[in-house]
Amino acid sequence: MFDPFIAPSGTLLGLLQRGRGDGTLHALAAPRPEALAALNHCVLSDPRHDWQVENRSLYYARLYLDLDGGTEEIARHLWDPEDHLETDDSRTGLALAVLGHLASYGRDDALVLLRRYAATGSNWAWALDELALRDDDAGLRSLAEPVLARFPATAEGAAELAAAVRDAFEPRPWRLWADDPREAVGARVRAASEQGSFDRWQRQMRPGGPRPGWSVQAVFDWAQAGLERGSVLHVPAARCLSAVAGTEDRPLIVEAADSGSEGARCAALHYLAEVQDPAVLDLIERAVAGPSPTVAEAAVAAFERMCGEAAVDRARRWAHRPDTLGASAAGVLACRGAAQDAPLVLAALREAVRGEGPDAPPLWTLVDGAGRLGIACAAPVLRHVYRETSSSHLRGRAARALAATDPSFASGFAVECLWDCEETTRELAAHHAETGDIRVAERLRRLAADPAEEAEVQSAVRSRIGPDAPAV
Repeated sequence: MFDPFIAPSGTLLGLLQRGRGDGTLHALAAPRPEALAALNHCVLSDPRHDWQVENRSLYYARLYLDLDGGTEEIARHLWDPEDHLETDDSRTGLALAVLGHLASYGRDDALVLLRRYAATGSNWAWALDELALRDDDAGLRSLAEPVLARFPATAEGAAELAAAVRDAFEPRPWRLWADDPREAVGARVRAASEQGSFDRWQRQMRPGGPRPGWSVQAVFDWAQAGLERGSVLHVPAARCLSAVAGTEDRPLIVEAADSGSEGARCAALHYLAEVQDPAVLDLIERAVAGPSPTVAEAAVAAFERMCGEAAVDRARRWAHRPDTLGASAAGVLACRGAAQDAPLVLAALREAVRGEGPDAPPLWTLVDGAGRLGIACAAPVLRHVYRETSSSHLRGRAARALAATDPSFASGFAVECLWDCEETTRELAAHHAETGDIRVAERLRRLAADPAEEAEVQSAVRSRIGPDAPAV
C-alpha cells in the first residue's frame, strides 16, 4: 500500500485525515456537502500510515451521525470492480469498521451493507467480524451458506475453510454455524474446526529453534542461518545465550560481537547489552562505524535496550553525534536521563523536526522525553508536532507532553482533544480540559452517555462530572 497523500493541516480534509478533534468541529461548522465530501474521502481512501494501530473508525462514524450522512458512497466503494482485483484489507477495512460502528448506533443501512458484503465481497472475513459483534443470531445464520460457498468441496477447499475457522478474529458466527443441523453447514464447520485444532497441535509438536543442550556456537549458527533466510533472530538468540552461556563463554561471545558473522555479531551484541557487560559500549561504537548496516542497526537497537547508568553516561557523550547512534543516544536520555539532560533532548527534538519533519521516527521518544523532563521551552515545538503530524499516536504523545509543559494546554488543545480519534487522547483531555469552555461540559456529558466510548475515557469523564467532582 502506498503512503497516502495528507492534505495541509489547515484544511478541513487535512484535519479529518489526521483525526484531530478540530476536524469534527470544523466539519460541523462547514457547509454540509463540503463536510460529507471530505469525510467520504477519508473513509474511502484510508489516510493512516499504519492502519493496524491508528484509530479512525469511531471518529468517522460519529461524524456521519452528526452530519446525518448516508452510506451510498461507502456502498459504491465496496462494490467497485476493484474489490476483486485489490483484495488487501487496507482497501476496505476502514469502511467496514465505520459501518460496524454505525450499526452499533442503530443504523440499519450499515447493517444491511455489512451482511451483503460478507456474502459477496472479497474482504468478507472483516465484515463477518464486524457482524459478529453487532448482528443477531438470525442475521448471522443467514450468512452460513454464502460464506461456506466460497470454499469448494475439495481437499484444498477444506484446508482453506479450516484455516478460516482457525484464524477467525471473532468465533461467534462459526460457533453458531457449527450447531446448524444441515449436513452442508454444521457438519462441515465442525470438521473444519477439528482440522484447525489438529493443525495447531501439529505445529506445537514441531517447534523450531533451539534445543536443550545447545552450545553458544550453535546459537550463533542458528542466528546466522535465520539472517540468511530473512528472519531476524537477534533478540531470541540473545535470550538463548542467556540460557546456555556461562562465565567461561564470555571471551567467545565478545569475539563474536567484534568479528563474527553478521548473525553472530547481532546476537552477541544484544546479549552483552542485556547483561550490561563492560565491553559492550565500545563494541557497539565499533559496530556502528563498521561496514555492515545490519550489524550497525542491531548495535543501535541493543544500546536502546540498556538501562544502566553506564549507558546513560555514554549517551551523554554520543548525543552530539550526527548519525543513528547519536539519535539513539538522545532517545536514551529522553527515556532515562535526568534534568541535566534537558538541553540535549531539546536540541535533538528541534533537530529531528527541522531535519525530518513532524513525522520523524525519533520524535516518538523525544516528545515523551520532553514531557517527562518537563522542558517548558519545548512547548512551541510540541505544538508544531501536534498540529502537523499525520500520526494520531504521535499527536497523542505530543498532547501528553504539552499537558506537562504548556500552561495553556487545558484551555487550548485539551478542548479539541475531547473529539480526537484516539481514545487515550480523549482520556487525557477529559482529565485536563478547562470546563469554563461551554463546549467542554456538553462534550463530557455526551461521552459519558455514549455506549461506544471506551471505559477508560468514561472513567476520566466521571471523575470530572460525578457526584464528588467539581461542577461542570
